[in-house]
Amino acid sequence: MSGVPGLRGTEHIAFTVPDLDQAVAFFVDVLGCEHFYDMGPFSDPEGTWMQDNLDIHPRAEIPRFSLLRCANGANFEVFEYTSPDQVQRWPRMSDHGGMHVAFYVDDMDSALSYLREKGVRVLGEGKKDGIGPEAGEESSFAHFLTPWGQLLEFVSYPNGREYFTTTERRMWRPD
Repeated sequence: MSGVPGLRGTEHIAFTVPDLDQAVAFFVDVLGCEHFYDMGPFSDPEGTWMQDNLDIHPRAEIPRFSLLRCANGANFEVFEYTSPDQVQRWPRMSDHGGMHVAFYVDDMDSALSYLREKGVRVLGEGKKDGIGPEAGEESSFAHFLTPWGQLLEFVSYPNGREYFTTTERRMWRPD
C-alpha cells in the first residue's frame, strides 16, 4: 500500500463557527458529544505566525477553541476566530471549501424524530434511501442544519450496502 507511512486514520475534524458557546451547546446538548477542554486565546499581534502556519491573515485571532469527542469517531476541534478579512457566511456544499460531517446512527427514524423535537431544521423530506453502491435494505441518509447554518448528515445502513455484495473491502464505520 502506498501513501503516508504510519497513517492510521482521521484524528480530528476542525471547523470555525461564529459563536463557540452556541456550537458547543449544540454538539453537547443536542448531538450528545462530550466536551473535553478549551484552549486559547491565540494571536501574534506583531508577527506572521498565523500567516506562516495557517495561511490566514497575520492579525487573525483565536479567542478560544474547544475539543469535543462525538461517540466513536473523529474528534472535533471547534474554533471561533476574528480576522480583518473574515468571510462570515458558512460555505454551501457547492462553494469551494464546502463540506459536511456525517454521523452514523443505528435508527434513522428515531434520530430524525429526536432532531425535530429539538427544533433542528431537517432538510428535504428527511430520510432518503441510499442509492447506487450505497443502496441496501434500510440504507438511508438525511441532512440537517446547525443553528449557525453548518450542514450535517446522518447515515444508517444496519443491513449493509449494495457494494458489500461486490467486494470484500469495507469503508470504515463505527461499530
